[in-house]
Amino acid sequence: MQRPRAEASCMSKVIEADFLPCNLEAGSSWLSFNGRPSFNAARRILVVDNDAYTTRLIKILLEKKGNYCVLPENDPARAHQTARDFRPDVILLDIVMPEIDGGEVAARLQNDPELCRTPVIFLTALVTEAEAKSGLKIDGHSFLAKPINISELVGAIEQHLPHARTAINEK
Repeated sequence: MQRPRAEASCMSKVIEADFLPCNLEAGSSWLSFNGRPSFNAARRILVVDNDAYTTRLIKILLEKKGNYCVLPENDPARAHQTARDFRPDVILLDIVMPEIDGGEVAARLQNDPELCRTPVIFLTALVTEAEAKSGLKIDGHSFLAKPINISELVGAIEQHLPHARTAINEK
């Protein structure tokens, strides 16, 4: 038995809706210059903490909670090079780590012309939750108290993403 034309037409629209972006600007491609989809692209998050359990847990929770691609880095000495290779949208950085602390990693990132505009959020057990919520900054960077509340972490990430800063500046 042959399928009626209306059903075939309907099926192609479903396929288009599932795989192709529907609201492109005139003359734009659905692939951005670097080959990643420009619609709903996963935001790149680098998590630097010497504790592999912490980075793995943050990766799992963030990737499950939102549209994030999370790369854990457990060697603070390699964090700067990892950031250069990965090009994160936001860096989550522990403060107390052996050999190189988070402050030194942040200073290296700040001195790199290619990474100096990448937002850094410190994650630390050195402060209380009340201090973290007070709006204080460490070396000009926001921070969250450990143990981390995943909803607060997502909120902080979203606040520091480039699209969030643009929207705030336009208001």
